[in-house]
Amino acid sequence: MLQSVHSFFAPGKLAAGACLAALLGVHCTPAGQPTQNDPFKPYTATIPASGIRFEMMPIPAGKAVIGSTAGEKGRRPDEGPVHTVQIDAFWMGRYEVTWDEFELFVGDDKVDAVTKPSPAFTDMSFGMGKAGFPAVNITQHAALYYCKWLTEKTGQFYRLPTEAEWEYACRAGSNTAYYFGDDPAELADYAWYSKNSKEKYQQPGKKKPNKWGLHDMHGNVAEWTLDQYLPDFYATPAASKPNAWAEPTKLYPHAVRGGSWDDDAADLRAAARKGSNPSWKQRDPQLPKSNWWMTDASFVGFRIVRPVKKPSPAAIKNYFKKAIQDL
Repeated sequence: MLQSVHSFFAPGKLAAGACLAALLGVHCTPAGQPTQNDPFKPYTATIPASGIRFEMMPIPAGKAVIGSTAGEKGRRPDEGPVHTVQIDAFWMGRYEVTWDEFELFVGDDKVDAVTKPSPAFTDMSFGMGKAGFPAVNITQHAALYYCKWLTEKTGQFYRLPTEAEWEYACRAGSNTAYYFGDDPAELADYAWYSKNSKEKYQQPGKKKPNKWGLHDMHGNVAEWTLDQYLPDFYATPAASKPNAWAEPTKLYPHAVRGGSWDDDAADLRAAARKGSNPSWKQRDPQLPKSNWWMTDASFVGFRIVRPVKKPSPAAIKNYFKKAIQDL
């Protein structure tokens, strides 16, 4: 079972919604801003010794309005009440992490102190595409370890986004159901979903991005976040704290966002939330079922973020030691 982040901070445990910087042992500032020594602009990074590249887009610090109003079509109770969260600046992956990137991690035997996935018992793309396509059927556990591996490989701190960061980045300053407006009739220009996906995920970047240059925040594959999925979290004071997040206390459910190629328009809204479920491993024949792979979640992938305020090497090591535990 995934241990709670709380369990490592007794007796001074962090409350749900605590500043992520505090978790890392870094002083929480009102808004983590870039410095002259670290220009805040888009960049392309190459994973060492591979030639595989990924693009990161700058997401400015600001106040995120999270959730949906009662009048939004398709709204569910777990999307309210609407609340405001102060978010520090970060970079976010322009695209979802691809198989090209993830399989470097799976096959890398040269990185110290990083556990890597056990071999998959079958092709986890299920014939939907590998080269240039988003990595799917990956547990949150595996996505977290990928972030740890990428951090060690590049020397920069990468992690999953919180739910609040994800929604803030998706909206890109908008307050409508989708980052382009409220009309789902326009969705085909911006997203792969049940009406146009031909029952499979697609290569990222084929649809129009939002104003911050992020592609496929609506649809294609849903994306893991750091948070425990709590249906009533938005009604708690912790949800409005700076850089709020719901720290995990159990394996299920964790929050995924954005909707997928297999979802209807309402599930792709910026405020739409979903919790993970054991049924996402239903066809896994192994006992116990894999910590790394899913058999029934070809609709779930992930993308990464990099905070502007980089923690110290010791704090990063401490974060991964405490936040990721073997299942």
